[in-house]
Amino acid sequence: MPKVTIDDVAELAGVSIKTVSRVVNQEPNVREATRAKVEAAIAKLNYQPNKAARNLASHHSHLIGLIYDDPAYYEIPSAGYVIRMQQGVLSACHASNYELLIHPCQYRKKDIGKEIKTLIEQVRPDGIVLAAPLSNMPRIVRAIEATGTPLVRLSPGAANGKQLSVVTNDREISAEMTRYLASLGHTKIAFITGHPSAKAVGNRYLGYRDGLEQSSLKFSERLVAAGDNSIGSGEECALQLLEGKDRPTAIFAANDDMAAGVIRVADRLGIKVPDELSVAGFDDIALARQVYPALTTINQPLSAMAEHAAVALIASIRNKRPLLGTEIVPATLQIRESTGPAPD
Repeated sequence: MPKVTIDDVAELAGVSIKTVSRVVNQEPNVREATRAKVEAAIAKLNYQPNKAARNLASHHSHLIGLIYDDPAYYEIPSAGYVIRMQQGVLSACHASNYELLIHPCQYRKKDIGKEIKTLIEQVRPDGIVLAAPLSNMPRIVRAIEATGTPLVRLSPGAANGKQLSVVTNDREISAEMTRYLASLGHTKIAFITGHPSAKAVGNRYLGYRDGLEQSSLKFSERLVAAGDNSIGSGEECALQLLEGKDRPTAIFAANDDMAAGVIRVADRLGIKVPDELSVAGFDDIALARQVYPALTTINQPLSAMAEHAAVALIASIRNKRPLLGTEIVPATLQIRESTGPAPD
C-alpha cells in the first residue's frame, strides 16, 4: 500500500498543501472549520508527517530544550524535582508536536556558558526552558541570549532579565506557613535557609520573617541555621538548633530534603514529632509523604510551572512575539502529621 502523502490529505480535505502544513504545525490563522476538515482527513488517511521534511520546510527543529542543574552531582540527589519539571514540559511538547531535549549540567563549572552555547548551536532547539538555580545566573542567561534562542526562566528569584519568568509565590506562601505554625501556639519557630545560589529559596526566608512579624513574634538570629538544600545539611542544622537549652518547638526548612534531615535528628535525640517538635518543609516532593510522620509542606506546582513555561515558549515561537514579564503559579499548604499544637 503506497504511503499517504500531504498531497493526499490536501486533496481529501479540499485545501492547499500549505494549509495542511499549517494545521500539522499548529500555526495560527487557520479557520476552525478548515482545521477540522484537515484533521478529519489526517485521521481518515492515518497520515504520519515526515518530521525531518517538516522541520526543513518550516525552518524549525520542533525541539524544546530543558536545561537544569544535574542532581547527580549531589551527595543525596533529589531526582523528584527534575522529574516533575520534565513531566510539565513534556506535556506541553506532546500537545504541540514538539520533542524535548534535556540537558543536565553542573553550573559550578567555569566553562558552563560555553558548554550551553555550543549545545544550542549544534542542536538548534526552537526554545529553552531554563531551571533554577541556572535561571538566576547572568553568565548562563547571557550565553543563551548570545545564540538568539527564545528563553523562559523558571523560578529565577529576581527580576534580573527581560525574558519571561514563571514563578510561584515563595515569599507569600512561606509567610502563610509561618503564620500557620504560630496559630498552633508556637512562639519559637526556627528556620533553615537553603543554598545561597537559589534566589527563589532565599525568598522563602523573607517570607518566614514576614510571617513572624504578621504573627507579632520577634525575630531571633539564634533561630536561623544555614543549610544547603541537602538532607545532610538539614541534620547538621537540626543539631545546632535542638541541642541548645532554649530549643524551638517548630522548625520550618526551606525545602523538604532538609526537613527530612530534621525529622531524622529529632528521632535520634528522642524528640517526638509532632508532640514536642513540629517540622515543615517546602516543595512537596515524594519524600514528604514517605518520611514518618508524613511531612507538612508547601506544594510547589513545579510541573504546572514547567508546562506553563513551555506552552508560552511554543506560542511565542509560532507567533514570533517576544516573551516578557513574570507569571505566577500559586503554591498551596499541604498539612500532614509532622505539625501539631505547641507543647506546654
